[in-house]
Amino acid sequence: MIEIYTDGGCSGNPGPGGWAFVISADDVQIKKSGGDPDTTNNKMELTAVINALEDIKSSPQWSSMPVTVHTDSQYVKNGITNWINNWVKNGWKTASKQPVKNKEYWVELKSLTDALNVNWKWVKGHAGNPLNEECDSMVGAEMARLK
Repeated sequence: MIEIYTDGGCSGNPGPGGWAFVISADDVQIKKSGGDPDTTNNKMELTAVINALEDIKSSPQWSSMPVTVHTDSQYVKNGITNWINNWVKNGWKTASKQPVKNKEYWVELKSLTDALNVNWKWVKGHAGNPLNEECDSMVGAEMARLK
């Protein structure tokens, strides 16, 4: 089983943002983060998950294993588990017939999710979960670096 914790954030929205993930698998822990000087919170949340799943997909020893993604973003969890099928069916339009925001991120996330065995779990942010807090700290460091 592979456990992934992700987080993304932004100072201002838009503004300088950061993303981070921690992958735990096979007694190994991988931590990565990055940032963008002009982005949004939702883009950074999506970027964190996409980068983590790309790492899993590109690792032959992990790509067939079950993956649990822990995210504190309701946007990411609801988007990929509930909303995306209707978006695709409706030509990437929302229920209110508006274009889906961040479509290119969702297309990439759907492709990765379809290629892997992913289970999604929402975790409450800033609630003492050690790996979620670590991701949050890494995101903060990325945002500080970009200011």
